[in-house]
Amino acid sequence: MSELNPQQQAAVTTTDHPLLVLAGAGSGKTRVITEKIAHLIEQRGLEARRIVAITFTNKAAREMRERVQGRLAREQARGLSVSTFHTFGLNFLRRELQAAGLRAGFSILDPGDCRQLLREITYRDDTGSEVDALVGHISRWKNDLMTPAEALHEASQMTDAPEAIAAANLYPRYEDALRAYNAVDFDDLIKRPVDCLRDDPELRNRWQDRIRHLLVDEYQDTNSAQYQLVRLLVGVSDGLTVVGDDDQSIYAWRGARPENLVRLQDDFPRLEVIKLEQNYRSTNRILHTANALIANNPHVFEKRLWSALGEGEKIEVIGCSDADTEAARVVSELMRRRFRLNAGWGDFAILYRSNHQSRLFEKLLREQGIPYRLSGGQSFFEKAEIKDLVAYLRLLANPDDNTAFLRVVNVPRREIGPATLEKLGHYANQRGTSLLQAARGAGLSEYMDARAQARLERFTDWIDGFQRRGAEESPDVLLRALVEDIDYESWLLENSPNPRAATRRMDNVREFIDWVGRMGGANTTAEYGDDEAEDTRSMGLADIVNRISLMDILDRNRDSQDGNESVQLLTLHTAKGLEFPHVCLVGFEEELLPHRVSVEDDSIEEERRLAYVGLTRAQQTLLITYAQSRSRYGESIDCEPSRFLDELPGEHLDWPDAKPPDPETQQLTARAHLAGLKAMLEK
Repeated sequence: MSELNPQQQAAVTTTDHPLLVLAGAGSGKTRVITEKIAHLIEQRGLEARRIVAITFTNKAAREMRERVQGRLAREQARGLSVSTFHTFGLNFLRRELQAAGLRAGFSILDPGDCRQLLREITYRDDTGSEVDALVGHISRWKNDLMTPAEALHEASQMTDAPEAIAAANLYPRYEDALRAYNAVDFDDLIKRPVDCLRDDPELRNRWQDRIRHLLVDEYQDTNSAQYQLVRLLVGVSDGLTVVGDDDQSIYAWRGARPENLVRLQDDFPRLEVIKLEQNYRSTNRILHTANALIANNPHVFEKRLWSALGEGEKIEVIGCSDADTEAARVVSELMRRRFRLNAGWGDFAILYRSNHQSRLFEKLLREQGIPYRLSGGQSFFEKAEIKDLVAYLRLLANPDDNTAFLRVVNVPRREIGPATLEKLGHYANQRGTSLLQAARGAGLSEYMDARAQARLERFTDWIDGFQRRGAEESPDVLLRALVEDIDYESWLLENSPNPRAATRRMDNVREFIDWVGRMGGANTTAEYGDDEAEDTRSMGLADIVNRISLMDILDRNRDSQDGNESVQLLTLHTAKGLEFPHVCLVGFEEELLPHRVSVEDDSIEEERRLAYVGLTRAQQTLLITYAQSRSRYGESIDCEPSRFLDELPGEHLDWPDAKPPDPETQQLTARAHLAGLKAMLEK
């Protein structure tokens, strides 16, 4: 506590009022949450199992959990729950199956599964924007806690009424299909717990009694459903601490409501507000510049970041003739600054508004032999081979999972063609049962010939056999046997562009099986804070299948990789929560930042917050660049500097191209390019 500043100490020790901690960028909010958990346990005598901490990403939850474990003795932390919103919702549903209308072994559908389910309902073969729009409408309605009837009423008044009405008419059929498949989608992990708590007073009282203090991080990113979940879990209790920053709310496009910070004052009249304004990350020039920019947005809670790290260097602004010149100039500046500052490549980050902007920088970095890492690549679980194995596990855990059935029934090929599956689908619809159950039906002979029926029976018998083995064998042993039994390695060899690609994919399979083994040996209490006796067992097949939709293995892989010697390329959205000694913020132009769509939709305030996030990622130096022209669809178009550039205070900016370079700068530039040429020759 003695190492915390006065505002941080106040945030930690305030427990007799609901508390909003308005935490500016780099103000040490994770440490405050960690210390508050320790204070509640050590000084207030609260049992760890009565404390729940919720955040938005697996990585943030993992970091918070590790910090708490490093701060408290093992016995003190036993039963503490630290998770994401969606993991908390999954844990809730697993406990409250009956109230949620679910059966054990329920499946979680990812967005691809949801699209496939809607295609089944509508008999569409569309893989593009139409189905995506249907999924988007239903997802938004669920996040706003709207019933199908309420969605239909709203849809009739929308500007895109025909499309919205079509989605609203599908909404109840979609919900019926989820119930039939014993499945939930990602949005249900919040909506269904809210529905249960809202509709069942006894259940609500039980959960409010169980949770004596709820801590929520990144509160400005909550949507309507998440806000209601917090209200229902807390009730009239004072045991609430939320941490957020309205200036860093950049996710309105996925339902975030920064106004939820303001609503707290209405719903919790005893709310106390504490501001964390001391920044431990950046120099004062960077912070003064960020403060000036964000001051152009309206605020309910005013704050100004400051730092004890000194004034720092001015922010350099460079205008370039076109996008190619911008990329070349940025790479040149990286090379020069690395020499001047004696920095490593991992100290640099290039931030941009949209993914497509990375291509020119990647090309030049490769040409110069500069190592880089591009964030936002394909997730481990998005790889086709991993989705195949996950689908097998899902079907073994939940025989009613039609999406999983359709994915694996011909992986590898079993000569069960589309015509057979279409007939099976009609038979299943008439009987009101799942595809796997229908495939066992004696009445199939009326729909297909004996050969097709025999192939389906062989597949169902095979699935039945592995289900029986699953009751006795650990999930990883079962999965390894399954992969060998179907000769999946040969399937990969047949369906990969070359043997090397097949080998890489099989390596992914082995890594996944090892991961399943580690998860199967993990205790649910260790990660989710379950305190009931039946939850202190190792994870079984159904538990692992459910967790897969929420785990972020890509983050784990990246955390374990040596990224300290690579320039980071990432979007502004991806950069939130990160920090780098030296930042290049590129594409500072109208129609890029602010984005053209945001200008048309008059949502400039969120774009300004996005620029603010970019500025406050920098610790020591910051470079801003823009191009005067860019190529779009093969045609060169003129660009204007971002309006945000006019909102930055001139006394903290430096325009190096407005003055002749000094001899030292020329020498450093020459040395940097010589090093780059050497790297190219060595490569």
